[in-house]
Amino acid sequence: MQRIIKNDQVIDETWHLLPKDVTLEGLSNSDDLIVPLALWRDHAHALKARDGGLGVWLDSDEEVEEIAEDLQYFQVVALNFPVFTDGRHFSSARLLRERYGYKGEVRAIGDVLRDQLFFMKRCGFDAYAIRPDRDPYDALQSLSDFSEVYQAATDQPLPLFRRRG
Repeated sequence: MQRIIKNDQVIDETWHLLPKDVTLEGLSNSDDLIVPLALWRDHAHALKARDGGLGVWLDSDEEVEEIAEDLQYFQVVALNFPVFTDGRHFSSARLLRERYGYKGEVRAIGDVLRDQLFFMKRCGFDAYAIRPDRDPYDALQSLSDFSEVYQAATDQPLPLFRRRG
């Protein structure tokens, strides 16, 4: 079983991340599923009728605006980082939190490494599926790499100069 970082602790994964080419046939009615955006687009009505938890995942070329009106149906929005150097979803996480007021879990999936976690948290991520070849306990330590931040972000709306004296 994969272990993920969620709310600043390492936990066992309970959600099933479905592959991009999955079809509606054969899906469990009671499992907690994170479905690709294409499946949501094609079968939203059937997915909403399921008993299990529902999440959606977006690839790096898919935008959060496509799900903005449906956010109330998702307990998890997973944002895929296909390669370490693709940072487009940093902006997506901020949009989810700040523009759309999304309160559910925002999860980083894909090529997620220790070096990114502190900055992902500042953008609004609260869960991280670290690459399977990496240690999630080591990655967890990166969330406390810095004791103070200067600029405003999702996790600290006031810049340092506004918080001082």
